[in-house]
Amino acid sequence: MPGPSPGLHRALLGLWAALGLGLLSLTAVTQEPFWADLQPRVALVERGGSLWLNCSTNCPRPERGGLETSLRRNGTQRGLRWLARQLVDIREPETQPVCFFRCARRTLQARGLIRTFQRPDRVELVPLPAWQPVGENFTLSCRVPGAGPRGSLTLTLLRGTQELIRRSFAGEPPRARGGVLTATVLARREDHGANFSCRAELDLRPHGLGLFENSSAPRELRTFTLPPEPPRLTAPRLLEVGSEGPVSCVIDGLFPVSEAGVYLSLGDQRLSPDVTLEGDALMATTTATASAEQEGARQLVCTVTLGGESRETRENVTVYSFPEPLLTLSEPNAPEGTMVTVTCAAETQALVTLDGIPAAAPGQPAQLQLNATENDDRRGFFCDATLEVDGETLSKNESVELRVLYAPRLDDSDCPRSWTWPEGPEQTLRCVARGNPQPSVHCARPDGGAVLALGLLGPVTRALAGTYRCTATNDQGQAVKDVTLTVEYAPALDSVGCPERITWLEGTEVSLSCVAHGVPPPNVSCVRFGGAEVIEGLMRVAREHAGTYRCEASNARGSAAKNVAVTVEYGPRFEEVSCPSNWTWVEGSGRLFSCEVAGKPQPSVECVGSGGTSEGVLLPLAPPDPGSRAPRIPSELAPGTYICNATNRHGSMVKMVTVSAESPPQMDESTCPSHQSWLEGAEAAALACSARGRPSPQVSCSREGATRPQRLRVSREDAGTYRCLATNAHGTDARIITVGVEYRPVVAELAASPPGGVRPGGNFTLTCRAEAWPPAQISWRAPPGALNIGLSSNNSTLSVAGAMGSHGGEYECAATNAHGRHTRRITVRVAGPWLWVAVGGAAGGAALLAAGAGLAFYVQSTACKKGEYNVQEAESSGEAVCLNGAGAGASRDAGAEGGTEAAGTSEVPAGGEVFAIQLTST
Repeated sequence: MPGPSPGLHRALLGLWAALGLGLLSLTAVTQEPFWADLQPRVALVERGGSLWLNCSTNCPRPERGGLETSLRRNGTQRGLRWLARQLVDIREPETQPVCFFRCARRTLQARGLIRTFQRPDRVELVPLPAWQPVGENFTLSCRVPGAGPRGSLTLTLLRGTQELIRRSFAGEPPRARGGVLTATVLARREDHGANFSCRAELDLRPHGLGLFENSSAPRELRTFTLPPEPPRLTAPRLLEVGSEGPVSCVIDGLFPVSEAGVYLSLGDQRLSPDVTLEGDALMATTTATASAEQEGARQLVCTVTLGGESRETRENVTVYSFPEPLLTLSEPNAPEGTMVTVTCAAETQALVTLDGIPAAAPGQPAQLQLNATENDDRRGFFCDATLEVDGETLSKNESVELRVLYAPRLDDSDCPRSWTWPEGPEQTLRCVARGNPQPSVHCARPDGGAVLALGLLGPVTRALAGTYRCTATNDQGQAVKDVTLTVEYAPALDSVGCPERITWLEGTEVSLSCVAHGVPPPNVSCVRFGGAEVIEGLMRVAREHAGTYRCEASNARGSAAKNVAVTVEYGPRFEEVSCPSNWTWVEGSGRLFSCEVAGKPQPSVECVGSGGTSEGVLLPLAPPDPGSRAPRIPSELAPGTYICNATNRHGSMVKMVTVSAESPPQMDESTCPSHQSWLEGAEAAALACSARGRPSPQVSCSREGATRPQRLRVSREDAGTYRCLATNAHGTDARIITVGVEYRPVVAELAASPPGGVRPGGNFTLTCRAEAWPPAQISWRAPPGALNIGLSSNNSTLSVAGAMGSHGGEYECAATNAHGRHTRRITVRVAGPWLWVAVGGAAGGAALLAAGAGLAFYVQSTACKKGEYNVQEAESSGEAVCLNGAGAGASRDAGAEGGTEAAGTSEVPAGGEVFAIQLTST
């Protein structure tokens, strides 16, 4: 086999130089002028590999030389001052070859160190139980025989891909090989069908080699739950021969219920039940039929099996004979593992019970078969026979003891698995085995090395550290147990067992545990900076647990300390203060909804409308960071219910937010007209002024300048300028209102001019002045036959030029507006000399009457043709009424009915002499 490459020689030489220099006695540094040298001095070779060693000297003429080693040799090359030899099939964990030369009657020596490593080719996970009860612990044990050196080995137990436990054997002696990792695991329901495996890692990278990994074959675990309570068996207490009775057997809390088996029997008769599964419950129902052959004592048995265990319920037994019990053992002195039959028999009609288990039927023996174990040694068996006769129960019994021969047992109490000894003081190794007969014990290294002297006092050195195999032997067999001897050293805190940074999740149960490497196992305590309380045990994580802790590990050999920074993360949480459930958006305010959510890492928040006008609408949110870019401020916002969802990697939280939209007050011409009118005398009322806004604004109005006095009725003094102010929570709006007071017309003045009298042919004027708002329309009613009447442009003045006797009589002035009509009358009387009156009456009566009728027809026609009528009244009434003649009569009638009167002027020719006209006001 060719030797290792020069590159490998150099790498191995550099890696092991420090250790080799401390362990070997070097001859290079000596007072002698000559030396011997061995290359390589330190080498790491895979177990079974080969290596070339070069032994040389500077002695000019060495007498003889050689290479001493217990390893196999394959070839040798020689020179005057050197020797090269190939070593093959290197299997020893550690060996020290010696190079020597004889020079000038002195022996020159150089020692080397060769260590082997073995890959973890075999990774064995001890078989799991066929069935494992849920809630009970089971043991995972992983063995990696031969792999080493153990100090570079790491074993990991896995559930699927989840690491359960990881152990590094760093610090083990260089010669130690193989490793065992054992963990106790609590079986859970969800572990049913889970695969467990073991991974081994041999890390030789620090020695210039690689990382060698291997895993065991996965083993499937089956878990089950079988409640301790027996099944509930329901059946008739008495069953008549030939009759049928319903039988049901129910048990709850099974898992997996589909794997459970049920057995129902009546005496020797096996029943065929119908099985129903519901949830974790099993129900078996059937019908039991009694026959003549079953007469006597019978038992109804329900047995439920799951995971290799069973729960059984038995019902009534009837006994008709009294047995005489006979208790026998098939093997009184039974070697362990032997099947022993215990028989308890009695006479016919007697029921026997063996250790509490009754026989199947009266008159039949009770038998118990057991596989003898050490626990059965000196076990007593009790056989009891009972018979009920005339209501009295009789009993007889007998007992016997069984002896069991069994192989040795090495218990932890008498032979501990590990010793922890300080280096130097003397100790006594004690390992005692149990067994029948008493065994002998021998402890030695598995590789055939040192033997421990049991029971003897001796000094402890590091060379004793390691694993020993103790073997206890007697004529029944042997027991083997590995015990470990540990040497103490100071603790160390690394990043694997005690990381510098830890992140916890709020609400979980954790413990601040820093694992320190050291022998004896160091005591580790962690204290928060600024505090004195030691953090111990499980604690429920809260936010205040975040901070820096100082962890210190100490044992009898020293101490080590390390700072650990703890970060606490937690899921989103809404607070009413930072994210209110009710929010009011004010139109034009430029505000955004602020919803700050507690959480670490910082949660993202989104609020989406739910239902109504807000369905699917995204609610703009104010950024949590003032420096962040804010979204566009909306001009309108749909009110309604929004669902805010805050999310980070630890979960999410939802909150319902009710958003209402409000606005400041606003008044305009439609809601608050700038010009308003009141009616004098009406009940006093507020101004017709309202405002838009949410919440609904309060509107108050006050008169500008003087304060409006409180009145029950509207007065003309109420007219003026008012200021109305609308107010709600979001602001105010003001508006100036001009109020006018309207009132019914009143003819305030009706006067004649001249007031003293009028000569015939003279002129007179009637003036009518009315007070009203809105301004009144003036109309007149004149006496019949009065002609030559003129009206002013606004009908307020009636004038007559060339007064005649026909102008005498009653004149009426009417003022009308939308709120009513008011009239006032004045009488014009015509008087003269009696002679003229008589003559006029006698001579001209007929002529005047005829002339008056004709003139009346003429004036009416002329006035109507000229359009001399009250235009305003005509526009509102749809007709024009002539002043005189028939029109006057119509006007009079209309005035009595509250209708509209027309006014006009007409020209009438003088038709007689009038001496005087007297005007009388009424």
